[in-house]
Amino acid sequence: MTERLADISARIDGIRQLGAVVNAIKGIAAARANTARVEIRAVDSYAMTIAAAISDALGPVSGAMPPKGQTDGRTGLLVFCAEQGFAGTFSERILDSINDDLSDTNLFIIGTRGLSIASARGLRPVWSTPMPSHTPAIPKLADAITKAIYRAQDEGRFERMEVIHAGPVSGPTHIVRQVLLPIDMSDLPSPRATGPLTQLPVDALINSLSSDYLHARLCKAALHAFAAENEARMQAMSAASSQITRELDRFEGTLRQVRQEAITAEIIELGTGTASARGSR
Repeated sequence: MTERLADISARIDGIRQLGAVVNAIKGIAAARANTARVEIRAVDSYAMTIAAAISDALGPVSGAMPPKGQTDGRTGLLVFCAEQGFAGTFSERILDSINDDLSDTNLFIIGTRGLSIASARGLRPVWSTPMPSHTPAIPKLADAITKAIYRAQDEGRFERMEVIHAGPVSGPTHIVRQVLLPIDMSDLPSPRATGPLTQLPVDALINSLSSDYLHARLCKAALHAFAAENEARMQAMSAASSQITRELDRFEGTLRQVRQEAITAEIIELGTGTASARGSR
């Protein structure tokens, strides 16, 4: 009986320690998701400023550029998955959303965990890189992605690049798919009536602004994916915490029952011993 009490007590201690770890992971994920949400608004404002500058520089000829959905040829897919585990089926849902013919699609995968799952499915990306664990490293990630995209474009690997990432919303994972290249002119605001004064050739200015716009959009997509992954981790840890609470209640109930049985057995043993002692007199 004593050994059983010790085993149950040790199990309860282990469950409590696991609960502390789960709560810590949940707290870290919540803090990271909140930070990403705040930074998304700043990147949004930056991207809109660049979009307005591109529209003003192009002027009324902006509609002549290839609109969304009219670019033929090979496609590149930039897919943001999870970097770490404990996020439920986050990466699986994102990869499940890809219904393209991957035999003619160049896959770029962000996230170590997502890359592992993609490899298990037989998907071989042309380029991959880890997702940062903190948002200050997102711009550096966007730099690396930009270089990889332009390098693949120069090699003629694709004519159209799209991005797939999860949106930071409660409930089931919300998948977002957007065109990165060529720039969708319908996303740009209308140009101002008076064009800006420039000292650069229009082509050079547009190329420079387009690179900055791509970088801003990549930062935005990465931040959305970062926040969504951490929100998925929060949900997974909340479910684990509820399960831990149920297990802890069950083992504490068993511990009370075993203690009661031990006390009852001890009382019976003491009573039997006292009766035997009186009978021997």
